[in-house]
Amino acid sequence: MDLRGETDDDNVDCERPAPIEVFASRSTLHGIAHMFTYERLCVRRCLWIIFFAGSLSFLVFVCADRVRFYLQYPHVTKLDEVSIPLMTFPAVTFCNLNSFRFSRVTRNDLYHAGELLALLNGRYEIRDTHMVEESVLETLKVKADFLTFKPRPFNMREFYDRTGHDIKDMLLSCYYRGDKCSAEDFKVVSRHVL
Repeated sequence: MDLRGETDDDNVDCERPAPIEVFASRSTLHGIAHMFTYERLCVRRCLWIIFFAGSLSFLVFVCADRVRFYLQYPHVTKLDEVSIPLMTFPAVTFCNLNSFRFSRVTRNDLYHAGELLALLNGRYEIRDTHMVEESVLETLKVKADFLTFKPRPFNMREFYDRTGHDIKDMLLSCYYRGDKCSAEDFKVVSRHVL
């Protein structure tokens, strides 16, 4: 029994891996076919290898430079300053996420706008009682008791004016150009809710 002879016959049937030249000639990577070629012209192959390595190095350098620039978090601020001897009082915008004061909401308001304010559901029941504070929930339960309630006409403009925030309540202190200013120096231009 000759084991050596059997292994030689098995190796003849196996395919040998393709040489690098065959891989390079079939590859779509630009320039690799010129670097690994069947020809033994050394100068041309060396030039292709130098150009490929140079291009790859330049790509890595540019990518590293851009990543380093990004990690610096650059920002540009452009400011044009104009000096005017006398300026008018500036426009000021007050934004309050709480559009309405709950303490000013009446039972009639709750009946007509409770669902709009996300306090009541469509059946006039309190929504999400587990998310409401205890003190607010007690007041809301009293105001949401509509068993013997007879609704009156509702005006959204009157509701907004009555329950909205007043500048006198919100303005704690105001100074403009060294002079004290008050709520009377402000006027409502627009009541658009964004």
